[in-house]
Amino acid sequence: MEKRVWRKLDLWILPVVTMFYFLSFLDRSNVSNARVAGLQTNLKMTNKQYSIALTVTYVPYIAAELPSNLLLKMVGPNLMLPTMLTLWGLVTTLQGVVKTYHGLLACRFFLGLFEGGVFPGLVLYLSFFYPRQRLQWRISAFFSAASVSGAFSGLLAFGIINMDGIGNRPGWAWIFILEGLFTFLFGLSSYFLLPSSPATARFLNKDEKEYIVSKLKEDGATGKNEEIDKFSWREVGIAFTLPHVWMLAVLFFFAGTILYGMAYFTPSIVQGLGFTASRAQLMSVPPFATAFVVAMIGAYISDRYRCRGFVSTFSCILCVIGFSMFLVSKKHNIQYASLFFSIPGTYLSAPTLSTWSANNAAPHTRRATAIAIGFIMTNSGGILATWLLGSLSAAPRYILATRVLLSFSVVMVALSALNTWYLWDQNKRKREIRKASTVDQERPGLGDRSAWFQYSL
Repeated sequence: MEKRVWRKLDLWILPVVTMFYFLSFLDRSNVSNARVAGLQTNLKMTNKQYSIALTVTYVPYIAAELPSNLLLKMVGPNLMLPTMLTLWGLVTTLQGVVKTYHGLLACRFFLGLFEGGVFPGLVLYLSFFYPRQRLQWRISAFFSAASVSGAFSGLLAFGIINMDGIGNRPGWAWIFILEGLFTFLFGLSSYFLLPSSPATARFLNKDEKEYIVSKLKEDGATGKNEEIDKFSWREVGIAFTLPHVWMLAVLFFFAGTILYGMAYFTPSIVQGLGFTASRAQLMSVPPFATAFVVAMIGAYISDRYRCRGFVSTFSCILCVIGFSMFLVSKKHNIQYASLFFSIPGTYLSAPTLSTWSANNAAPHTRRATAIAIGFIMTNSGGILATWLLGSLSAAPRYILATRVLLSFSVVMVALSALNTWYLWDQNKRKREIRKASTVDQERPGLGDRSAWFQYSL
């Protein structure tokens, strides 16, 4: 039964979740393709104004993440996630009809508001269905949609900009209109595709539902009963006191700066290497395609050998290599080759950190809060990235930005190792407690602090 159950979830849940994140990342980062296609010139924006337009997306995005995650289970993910998807698809489409810079700002604000809860919500949603040690491959599968969207966005933009002039609209406008319309239509269909929990999944029979629920409780992914997993402000507060949550929060901030820097500026970086605007769209594809492969291999190793910390450290080392190459060399072929290290590194790091965070916080409210803290920090890093590469560092060398991102990558290597050691030490202490007592003697409600809860290393 075991293989059949997980295969069913992978066939019914994973493709929908993957498409959600693919569209989320595509609709948020396609502005970089639109910029290369003439958006900034047509709307008469300076580099500073472009950075402001990106920053405006992140302010409501960050504000929405924690409340959205806390509400997800109460409202129902089968209602909340499709509603967010449908609304941001509409806003993405409207970006294609804006005539002024201020119109673009308004669209970017509402795009951030409706998209804010998506990534933390999807990570939390998958934890409703999969045990902890089966989670990273699934998170990587849907997060890899980000690297695929990076590749696909370039290919799509290359084709769409040829529609320049149709309907008296520039090519960059059609990028927003066509991609936004698809998101809107998929959002409407997704109301019929997502179950709220294993218990309500129509594609599972009674035995399969009971099996999944028992596995989740046995693994500690969910509480032993609904009382443990119900909402509690106390659990929200406890999440803010956990040392590993804050070590991961710093990692998330650095990773977010690198991730969004690469997502938003890779086409511009490639164009600065001497390629034409259309050629730059195509040449940004191979590093993102490589990132997809690396992320999936890394996820398999992380789940198979239960080594989140090792994979996190390795991903950061890839970033160190990539940014070092870009910084020290003036040869365009070496600078382009550096993207095959920095982009796969950051696209491996993000799902690893997301899984690490979800694995090591319990019960539900504490986990929802820990995940949201991580993504608040990620998107705070996104704000820094928009300024770092947008206006504080001169193209095409981006010297200041590269130095900062290289420094962040080095610190991430050290922090990943430190968090691994801290969790290993905590597990060692828990083993000593288990030798001297029984589970019945332990105070209830400890969640991940319980001696019988093993942290994922």
